[in-house]
Amino acid sequence: MNPAAAMRRRIDGWFLTRRAPSDTVELTQRNVYIVPSRAGWMLAATLVVLLIGSINYQLNLGYLLTFLLAGSVAVGMHVSHATLRGLAMHLVAPDPHYAGAAAVFRVVLHNARRGVRYGIGLSVRGSGQWAWADVPSQGSETVEVAFRPTTRGLHPVPPLTAETRFPLGTFRVWTVWRPAAKVLVYPAPEMHPPPLPPGEPIAGHEAAAVVASQLAGEYDGVRAYRRGDPLKLVVWKKAARAQATGSNELVSRDTQQAQRQELWLDAQAAGLADTEARMSRLCAWVLMADRLGVDYGLRIGALSVKPSQGEAHRRRCLEVLATC
Repeated sequence: MNPAAAMRRRIDGWFLTRRAPSDTVELTQRNVYIVPSRAGWMLAATLVVLLIGSINYQLNLGYLLTFLLAGSVAVGMHVSHATLRGLAMHLVAPDPHYAGAAAVFRVVLHNARRGVRYGIGLSVRGSGQWAWADVPSQGSETVEVAFRPTTRGLHPVPPLTAETRFPLGTFRVWTVWRPAAKVLVYPAPEMHPPPLPPGEPIAGHEAAAVVASQLAGEYDGVRAYRRGDPLKLVVWKKAARAQATGSNELVSRDTQQAQRQELWLDAQAAGLADTEARMSRLCAWVLMADRLGVDYGLRIGALSVKPSQGEAHRRRCLEVLATC
């Protein structure tokens, strides 16, 4: 890194430390800044040329045009600063996301004054990707901003920049906001994971019970469909394959067989040396087991989550994978 870039980074870090983190901020004269834009500097140079020409050639209409444009710029500066000043911004708590995917969070802009605020943009500081909105009179507008976390874990929401160049584009009015919220990033699920690991027998069940169930034709945790079985127990994939061969036989999940075994998603069963690759495979297995609607537990070293199922259990397992 060259010295100029290092200096800019230090100045930027010092500037951000002066902003206390908060999920709600109201913009005032103390935290709204204004500088001429590139178009503004070009207009200023044009006005200087017009003024010199008017003085040199004694052009009254030249004076009139020069000062008319200068007055418009002054009014535009006031309007541009007032467009951002007085605006309130609130960050909605972000939802968890997967690593490598865009994490989208919502910012609500509140306008208390009697006038529309035009051309307000929000962006993750330094990303260059802007989301623009107009905030209605005495109303609110929601803007979605995204950033792409590359690693799992609990990440702070990056600093945001809000700006406007309304109405003439000659001034850039901006502010920097440090939200206090954090976003939980799950591991990226493996694209083509292997099948789920086999279930582990529950202590207390005799091997004879397993043999008896196999002799009755109950293999792989399924059995022939019985009248009255709930539809959620029907293995529809096997039914589709059976219909493809011209058979109408249905099979159901054997709940008794399931009670004799527990499905544990163990980090050692992933068979991968790299930690992040193991977390990615376990994440894919959690999503797979959740789609199948089976009870499953998670085991990573000494940390374990007891077998269960449902939305809350899935979130608990994913949180463990994200933070362990």
